[in-house]
Amino acid sequence: MRGPATVLGILALGFVCAGVLLALAPHKPPKPVEPPKPAAPPPKWYMYRGGPELLGVGEGGLPAKPAQRWVFKTDGPVQGSPAIVDGRVFFGSMDNRVYAVNLADGKELWRFETENGIQSSPLVLKGTVYIGSADHFLYALDAATGTLKWKYETGEKILGAPNWTESADGKGVWILAGSYDNSMHCIDAETGKGVWTFQTGNYINGSPAVSNGQTVFGGCDGILHVISLKDGTEAAGIPVGSYIAGSAALSGGRAYFGHYGNRFVCFDIEKGAEVWSYGESGFPFFSSPAITQDRVIFGGRDKNVHCVERATGKPLWTFATQQKVDSSPVVCGSRLVVGSDDGNLYILNVADGTKVWSYGLGRSITSSPAVGGGLIVVGSDDGDVFCFGESH
Repeated sequence: MRGPATVLGILALGFVCAGVLLALAPHKPPKPVEPPKPAAPPPKWYMYRGGPELLGVGEGGLPAKPAQRWVFKTDGPVQGSPAIVDGRVFFGSMDNRVYAVNLADGKELWRFETENGIQSSPLVLKGTVYIGSADHFLYALDAATGTLKWKYETGEKILGAPNWTESADGKGVWILAGSYDNSMHCIDAETGKGVWTFQTGNYINGSPAVSNGQTVFGGCDGILHVISLKDGTEAAGIPVGSYIAGSAALSGGRAYFGHYGNRFVCFDIEKGAEVWSYGESGFPFFSSPAITQDRVIFGGRDKNVHCVERATGKPLWTFATQQKVDSSPVVCGSRLVVGSDDGNLYILNVADGTKVWSYGLGRSITSSPAVGGGLIVVGSDDGDVFCFGESH
């Protein structure tokens, strides 16, 4: 019979042996802890084409196979581009209303009635929504409640999206809006009072681009107008020879735009000279371009999405849809998203134009997509607004 001392000795020897065995056993390093993925920036697309230069380029990327998150129904075609700010989506409809919905689930937050249809895209700036209507007014609405702050009357309908610039004294903001009264209007953002007006020879259908103290826009007078933002005087009027129905994009002192003369062109603004011209299909260009470091991408009424070399206009690729492409493409990273009158929303590779994904919305897509945080929001001519994002 063993005594207590013997038992304790045996146990101690066992612990020692176990320690030796553990020390001799192969040592496995601890599994590394993966750092948390950085949070995606909050979605923000506060105006048509994403910024004052109208470049059509968004932050982040686009999912390869987006899933529908929600759909919101209005009573008229939604042809303008939505805006995404502070977790809300803002857009107008041809049912005469401006809407704000929750980005997370598409639930309506407020609506505002105008006297006619709305094709204009909203500009959301410092808590205010600026948007034009075919009832001749530019409206300023409180972004949180939809309450009217002011409205500014032009002589005819406003179809293009408003843009903005700092006031001449740097202490405020001015809003720019073109109208079918043949004029570009500059309005004080706070008071709604007119600052200056520039008269052209015909309708202004597109949105004015803003860069380097100037605004640049075309119209049905066939002239690319370059206007000083300070006082509304014309720095240059560049004859193009055909209607400019869409909006120009500005980058590096050059304007990129299409027109009804069946050409897409690049102009040097300071020289007033054409740098290059593209288009052999015999169809006009209404779509506004997306401008990357080396490419220009735009839709055509020849049913194609076109990509050309930015420096020369040399064709790089085309992607064929089944109907005209008046929707303006948006580039995010290595992919772009664009709609077509064939009812499909497409995601393409920027490098070669190959299709990554498409989704049938049911009716023509004139609306240009709004993007941010991996989300896509776009309207359709049947009155629906769709939101797509990464599938869960």
